[in-house]
Amino acid sequence: MTTAIEATTAPPLPDEVPLADDVRVVAPMLAGGRALALAPVSGATWAGAGQIVLAAAASLAASVLLVTGVALGVGLAVLVVGVPLLVLTLVLARGYGTGERARLRAQLGVVVPPPAPGPAAPYHPRSWWPWLRDARSWAAVAHALVTCVLAWVAGSVALGLASFALVVPAAPFAGRVNAWHLALLVPGALVALWLAALVVQLTNLAQVRLTRTLLGGRSRAEAERAARAAEQRADVAEGRAEHLRETRTAAVVAADEERRRIERDLHDGAQQRLVALGVELGVARRAAAQDPAAAVAAIDAAHGEVKEVLAELRDLVRGVHPAVLTDRGLDAALSALAARCPVPVDVDAQGVGDGVGSQAQAAAYFVVAEALTNLAKHATATRATVRASVHGDRLRVEVADDGAGGAHAAPGGGLDGLRRRVEALDGTFDLVSPAGRGTVLTVEVPCVS
Repeated sequence: MTTAIEATTAPPLPDEVPLADDVRVVAPMLAGGRALALAPVSGATWAGAGQIVLAAAASLAASVLLVTGVALGVGLAVLVVGVPLLVLTLVLARGYGTGERARLRAQLGVVVPPPAPGPAAPYHPRSWWPWLRDARSWAAVAHALVTCVLAWVAGSVALGLASFALVVPAAPFAGRVNAWHLALLVPGALVALWLAALVVQLTNLAQVRLTRTLLGGRSRAEAERAARAAEQRADVAEGRAEHLRETRTAAVVAADEERRRIERDLHDGAQQRLVALGVELGVARRAAAQDPAAAVAAIDAAHGEVKEVLAELRDLVRGVHPAVLTDRGLDAALSALAARCPVPVDVDAQGVGDGVGSQAQAAAYFVVAEALTNLAKHATATRATVRASVHGDRLRVEVADDGAGGAHAAPGGGLDGLRRRVEALDGTFDLVSPAGRGTVLTVEVPCVS
């Protein structure tokens, strides 16, 4: 909606400047009336004549320089040295365009908005290809060539007509011209003056329109493409924002569920065992004086309860954030998971850790932990592999086994919880588990997560 509103209220594009506006400035005689009658002596004609003279000189020099640069660049491209030469030529073409816009503004009062800036840093090899693809630089080369031809041809025609008109006043001094000849020459001279003015003003009009097209701001087609691209980016951004809202909501729900799980585990596990431990110690205290054997048995039972409580607390803490991950890094943490798995697991995570954020490492750890737990319970696999690596700015973790397959991230299940956790970190979760052909779980998360 916003894009549509902006499109309807946006100012005209450079090539949408009405032709009548340029006619009024550089070719007023085309409008007729007094401007037509005074065309030979009007300011537009004399300013236009000066513009044609400078345009002829500037475009000739620019054409020679740019065409030579393009020819040498293309010819030497196979020797590599031609590429920077060609880029330099296109940079000079951009400079020529800037000069032409400034000259037309100074001589004719015509303002041609500049196009978008060219690619940055032409001295850097990475920017050479963008410069070679820069349409506006090539358009400036074409402008120099067309302007050169237009200015020299039109200037020659206008000069010939003006010269003929100026010869007529000197005709009586030739001695061989009579009154009849003058009667024919004078109207012809007047017509030549008006034709010369017409050629000058038409040439200036053509050059202004040419400059708007080749050296001005982007064309209507480019603007429409840019508008469509902006609309597509807006749609993508909107979809992205919606996705982030969903994943953030899912992350909040998952965190709440995790807190409830921890509370339930503490209440049903460690708390109950601590209560039993208190009971056993009370029995041991009461029996210590009268029945030492019963007291010893109660203490032994309490000792066993302490071990169970410690084991449950270690598992609980490991489920929140494993200490080995903080102390020794992701490689050691994954190796510890593999060592506890009843199925043989090969781990390859060397070099992963530097530059990888703690959230990304924790996500990788829990993905592998859940995958190995499911593998041990349901996959009937004989072998599994865990690979962790960094590709660009993303941490990639892959868990594969040769088990029965058929796994899926059912809503509310462990894999679904992992998927939501990964998506909350702006990552991707891919599960491939065809029946009878094993399971491959691939997760990617940003390293800075």
